[in-house]
Amino acid sequence: MRKIALAAAVIGLFVAPALAQSPPAGPPTRIRGTIEKVDGDNLTIKARDGTIMKVAMTATTRVQSLVKKSLADVKVGDFLASTGMKGTDGKIHAIEVRIFPAATPDGGRQFAWDLGSDSVMTNATVGTVTEAPQGKLVHVKFKDGESEYSIGPEVPILAPVPGDKSLLKPGLAVFLAGPKGPDDTVTAVFIYVEKDGIKPPM
Repeated sequence: MRKIALAAAVIGLFVAPALAQSPPAGPPTRIRGTIEKVDGDNLTIKARDGTIMKVAMTATTRVQSLVKKSLADVKVGDFLASTGMKGTDGKIHAIEVRIFPAATPDGGRQFAWDLGSDSVMTNATVGTVTEAPQGKLVHVKFKDGESEYSIGPEVPILAPVPGDKSLLKPGLAVFLAGPKGPDDTVTAVFIYVEKDGIKPPM
């Protein structure tokens, strides 16, 4: 019975709504690239480094696109997911921000990201927003702590829009993540796909 309960808990981490980039148990495989082929629930992705990756979708895979927002749309109480880079000043500077309609089930968190050794993902609720010399400074709170980062005027502000598998077409940019199986196929928990020229920036 204990083994069954543990297995159910692990599966739950993968099928829970992927509102932001909360990592599942164990390191997920993240893929940034371009769709080469769509064959039913199977995708062939050419990653940024040229590697050809096999991706499988399931009934619970969340497909999303992105729409543009503005810095003025970032308000107290919003739940944000943001990729940031730690600058030479030791502070976090956002390189992309996404506004979500609700917090993730885990209450948000901050963790290392894979866009460089100094990159970080912050999923958290905005506590305060103050004007800064260049853009805005947001102070955010998540389940186990708080943080702050600046958002410059050049940073893309976006919001996710639910989609379906019909959005997935060859030539479009994607960002996805999920567990990798023994045959190196990645089972996507979520997929962000390019739409109307807006490519996933995270």
